[in-house]
Amino acid sequence: MSLLNISYVCILLSMPGKMISLSFPDVLIIALYFVMVLGIGIYLRGYANTSKDFFLAGREMSSWVAGLSFLSANMGALELMGWAAAAYQYGLLAAHFYWIAAFPSIVFLGLVMMPFYYISKTHSVPGYLHLRYGESTRALSGISFAVMTILMSGINMYAMALVMKVVLGWNIHFSIWISSLTVAVYVCLGGLFSAIFNEVLQFFLIWLGALTIPVLGMFEVGGWSGLVAKIQERVHSNDYVHLWSTLGTFSGNPMGVNWAGILFGLGGVIAFGYWTTDFLVVQRAMAAKDLRSAKMAPIIASYFKMMMPLIVILPGLLAIAVLPFKLVPETTVHAGQYSYNEVLPLMLARYCGPGLLGLGVTALIAGFMSGMAGNVSAFATVWTYDIYQPYIRKSESDHHYVRMGRWCTILGVILSIGTAYFVTEFKSIMDYMQALVSFFIAPLFGTVILGMMWKRATPKGGFWGLLAGTLSSIAMYAVVEIHPAFLSIVALSADAKPMAEDLYRALWSWIICVVVTIVVSVFTTPKRPDELKNVVYGYTVIPAEQGLPFYHRPIFWGAGVAVFFAILQWLFW
Repeated sequence: MSLLNISYVCILLSMPGKMISLSFPDVLIIALYFVMVLGIGIYLRGYANTSKDFFLAGREMSSWVAGLSFLSANMGALELMGWAAAAYQYGLLAAHFYWIAAFPSIVFLGLVMMPFYYISKTHSVPGYLHLRYGESTRALSGISFAVMTILMSGINMYAMALVMKVVLGWNIHFSIWISSLTVAVYVCLGGLFSAIFNEVLQFFLIWLGALTIPVLGMFEVGGWSGLVAKIQERVHSNDYVHLWSTLGTFSGNPMGVNWAGILFGLGGVIAFGYWTTDFLVVQRAMAAKDLRSAKMAPIIASYFKMMMPLIVILPGLLAIAVLPFKLVPETTVHAGQYSYNEVLPLMLARYCGPGLLGLGVTALIAGFMSGMAGNVSAFATVWTYDIYQPYIRKSESDHHYVRMGRWCTILGVILSIGTAYFVTEFKSIMDYMQALVSFFIAPLFGTVILGMMWKRATPKGGFWGLLAGTLSSIAMYAVVEIHPAFLSIVALSADAKPMAEDLYRALWSWIICVVVTIVVSVFTTPKRPDELKNVVYGYTVIPAEQGLPFYHRPIFWGAGVAVFFAILQWLFW
């Protein structure tokens, strides 16, 4: 990009209204994408006639298809925009949410937990909890998960509408409805089959479109050393370009967190909770054709997850270095200002001309649809199998439940549209997302991991532990909102920022869940051994892999992720 073009774009970025108008090639690229995703949905409608097909894609996916879908379901507009915003706020510390929050939790899912999910042949994580603890725990987790997926889907809607408003000047309501209805159509037609194949397409589109910003941006600043120098010049600190060296104290880094919050709150509770119990992603691995493929799917995804900061975190760091103005929290935006959440569309406008702009916008649309489709398909599965079938209509035909899944998809989209407008109350959409994780996912992980690993955990222990963990997390959040001074108690420091509070709140809620589960279990009656077959370690026979060459074994590739992770931590210490 020439100096003249850079100057022109900088002036454009400081103007209110839309930044760029689409050329004909851009419109054509976007239109072709919509035609492709709808075509996939229509084509796959004939492959989603039974509940197994509609909700689990027939359990016919290869490890690569399931793995790419596993990651793509997590690569929504929330990921692309939210973590670019978080990188602008907190610097390279945001990369922890891809590295320490991906390894070892994803590998643990593949090697340890997927055998239980897959062998039990359950449709969902709440379905597993039904087998392990009983109806009450399934009902609580099912309702909690249904609420969470709708709220998460609303984030993706808001993120996509924000892109269209900032970059193209489109009406925010029009952007929400047109993209949402497209997702509703293709998921409703093809179920998880359609969602998975579209997610694989969206995976490649996201990478192809999103790489433009880091490549051109790094060329402009003169590589990593040039980027570091420009950031230090702007913020007068090197705290924004290190992973671990600034975490010795709460006040030594932009997030206001220390190493314990990152290691235990994020790398322990949040990461393990999200990747091992969030049915949005687990559902994709469960669609694999056999147990080995189910174990390999998350491990394959983890390699790509380690590379995600290239297209997500790096744009936020580049924005600190090159944007001619400062961004502000969403709740304090005034006329002529832009918020943290607008980092990615601002950078898209800076670097993308005709053709490239269409590809970049298509990548963000693909990210939005991928994230939303994942949430909506998971919502439809949990509602149908864990709420509707056991408590409303118990003995209907398979066709009836497929039809309910389709109607529930439409309902999920409508409810998600309603929740999209709540996001504006948060300074950053990632603060919103992490708050939801601390409410629902962190305590759920405590319930699931105790259920899998401890034979003595009882149905009453599981229910009361999960309820106590969830309510305590919501209560801590409410107290801090009412009395902000309590943040220093929850997050152990007056220097803590909202993201640090999320990490510690998740840790406390997990501890409360585990303690309550253990105490209640000690004083109540456990299930009989024959009731725990295939759902608890020690009562489950896991097929051996001795006949496989070592390079075909999931544990070999899991070890490779560990090496990759260690190298990244050393490089950016």
